[in-house]
Amino acid sequence: MPEGFSAGGPPAAGAPASLVARVVELAERLGVSRDEILDPERLSGESGVPAGAVRDLLDGGTGGEGDLQTRFLQRFELLRRTRLKANGRPYTQQEIADGAGMSRQQAGALIHGDRRPTMEHCAAIQRFFEVHAGFLTAEDPEALADCLRRTEQDLLLRLAESDGEVPVPATELPVDPLQRILQDHGVRGIAWRAAQLPSDKHRDKVTEWLDLLLENVRRNDP
Repeated sequence: MPEGFSAGGPPAAGAPASLVARVVELAERLGVSRDEILDPERLSGESGVPAGAVRDLLDGGTGGEGDLQTRFLQRFELLRRTRLKANGRPYTQQEIADGAGMSRQQAGALIHGDRRPTMEHCAAIQRFFEVHAGFLTAEDPEALADCLRRTEQDLLLRLAESDGEVPVPATELPVDPLQRILQDHGVRGIAWRAAQLPSDKHRDKVTEWLDLLLENVRRNDP
């Protein structure tokens, strides 16, 4: 197992303006204010990006910490502080170790920054805390953009529930090619249902099932 990994490439600047605009428009259609939907504290909790960096990104800046190790420690600490047990207490080091399939010593070394995380460590911790892939490692601009996309997805679903149907994006907004394919081929409902699953682990299972089904169909009906 490798003793750590690094993320390459310079970070993009700011949050995508078109994405922010879409999120704000959807929120307003649901009666939610811009300040509420773009609240830095809320976005920080969901993305792992520090609130100050969220503000900077929304203003067109480059965000915060670029070092992977520091970023991992910041977000791991946020998970331990905000993702609590049913009784409101934080998970112990032993509980994290057991849930992530590692030794207590390994968990302690990661928590205190004495050991650089591997991709396997990050994936295991993310599964334990039931957060999306990349929560611990994505650079700030990417993490915030992913969070805004999930917010957009959630708002679309809420709008669909209020209207009784899945809303079609406004004509003045760019149409995603994949979304058009899904709509044209009658499988959009599958995508929307998968979007409501609580974690990447669940969505990976759906993908696995679909792959198996597709392989079976191809084998029986070439």
